Amino acid sequence: MTKGLRRASNAPRAWQRMLSGRRLDLLDPSPMDIEIEDIAHGLARVARWNGQTLGEHAFSVAQHSVVVEEIVAHVQPDIEPRWRLAALLHDASEYVIGDMISPFKSALGVDYRTFEDRLEGAIHIRFGLPAKAPAPIKKLIKQADRACAFFEATQLAGFAHAEALSLFGAPPEGYALAIEPWPASLAQTRYVQRFHLLSEAAGYSPAPAAFETE
Repeated sequence: MTKGLRRASNAPRAWQRMLSGRRLDLLDPSPMDIEIEDIAHGLARVARWNGQTLGEHAFSVAQHSVVVEEIVAHVQPDIEPRWRLAALLHDASEYVIGDMISPFKSALGVDYRTFEDRLEGAIHIRFGLPAKAPAPIKKLIKQADRACAFFEATQLAGFAHAEALSLFGAPPEGYALAIEPWPASLAQTRYVQRFHLLSEAAGYSPAPAAFETE
């Protein structure tokens, strides 16, 4: 029986070894091979806007994710901690596939989306979330994602204010952000800290540290 996205039993290797020692099958990802330390390490080193941003440091997907979670809480202060956790993890699949700009994702088509969705589902299951977040939650996270992109575009990526408004819409009322890109080590640390805080607030038992496994 065909598993995941695999086409044939003799297909080339499609797994990646992580620093935790896990081997993640990219075509049929198992939640048991996913560790938050690997995600944080990878996302802290993946640059938004393909690295075309101002500053000494790239604006990482890890830092972007921390900001998106903050915006979600600003828009809906009474949101459950588990959905704030979902917001933090909204781009977690990019620790494997990198951060492709939206126009390129669209050009790649359905196969890319299917791959991304499968990996996201495995990540959610690993950390106690439903494989797919409810539609209102996904809409809220997307709103926060676009708001963060607005600030990134105007402060880091060279977009004019009017152009950013036309592409991403206006940020939420009452929310302001001055972006200072973090070094990778700080982005990684902050991401892990938020993960553990939100996981515990959501009532999930913290998993053993991945780097303590054999």
